[in-house]
Amino acid sequence: MTGQHGKACDRHDHADILLAGGGHAHVAVLADWIARGGPPGAARAVLLTPEPYLRYSGMVPGWIAGQHGKDDGLVDLAALAARAGAEWVADRCAALDPEARVVTCGDGRRIGFGIASFDTGGAPRGRALLGSDPRILDIRPIGAFTDRLAQVAASQPEMLARIVVAGGGAGGVELAFALRNIAGLAARPRVTLVAGERGVLPGFSQGVRRRVAAALARQGIAVIDAEARLEGGCLTAGGQSLAPFSCVIAALGSGAPRWVADSGIATDAAGFIAVDAHQRSISHGHILAAGDVAARSDRSLAHSGVHAVKAGPVLAANLRHLAAGQPPRARYRPRANSLYLLNTGDGHAIAAYGTFAAEGRWVLALKHAIDKAWIAQYARLARGD
Repeated sequence: MTGQHGKACDRHDHADILLAGGGHAHVAVLADWIARGGPPGAARAVLLTPEPYLRYSGMVPGWIAGQHGKDDGLVDLAALAARAGAEWVADRCAALDPEARVVTCGDGRRIGFGIASFDTGGAPRGRALLGSDPRILDIRPIGAFTDRLAQVAASQPEMLARIVVAGGGAGGVELAFALRNIAGLAARPRVTLVAGERGVLPGFSQGVRRRVAAALARQGIAVIDAEARLEGGCLTAGGQSLAPFSCVIAALGSGAPRWVADSGIATDAAGFIAVDAHQRSISHGHILAAGDVAARSDRSLAHSGVHAVKAGPVLAANLRHLAAGQPPRARYRPRANSLYLLNTGDGHAIAAYGTFAAEGRWVLALKHAIDKAWIAQYARLARGD
């Protein structure tokens, strides 16, 4: 089947270039192909991803707080692929054989490839770290999370009365603020942020952490610097019971998809695809990877949308080199610091850049401007403007 719903995997399908996953980095690859008139060397290219849209995670807290519409942060992957000269296959990567150069789709069918790039995102960690409970909403994958949250808010608002957010990174902090200020509910939720033993925003400057701690206290969001545990239906943190609670938002970072370790490709200790500065697999030179499914072998680099976005043009350049039979030359050289704009859900935001910290309505206005500009550039490309 083709067209609006994508093409089903053909058991004997083959792509010269396979883009597995529709993440932030691959959006930049599609944009590069549109600008250059198609995939390098007129190659047959396939985009393998289950959904026709990418949901930009940076705008999800703003949607929760009523600052954006639910679909304002969508990128039309199917339209971008069509304009880039790539075929969209509506499925996911379930297995990889890097030696045979074959990916197995979720339905069991296979796609062979000459060169492949992986930007599939990471795996949810809520069940692995907290256990299985219907009250757990994992933020990964982000599209499923937003759909589930919208459903709960509409049909089970009582489930959002007493929320525990597990995870003290930037994602967990922004979601705690957003859920405290969630739009459309009759009663404001009580929110507890279980940040983990390293506390709120580990790795950020003390100035940023102080501002965030003050904002959390000002909004009445309780913070516990301990690991959450859910056993027998009882949720605890640091030996303290968190009962009563109505749901747990698991913002615990990315796990490595099981298919990565099963494939035999080189990985880091956590099971992510190990790549060099060219975003190339250190064991299989015909494979590139970026985003939450990959880990740099030459340096420590946090999984962050910022790095995935910046790695996109590097993937695009190195796919061109590989398609021409040349070694990859482009390198991703991360800056010493990245700019983070943390939405506090109340019309303000906190800026963090190294040791610099600032706060105010102007920071939120800057965040909205940057986010909307990023979305708008791909909307124009998808429309052919």
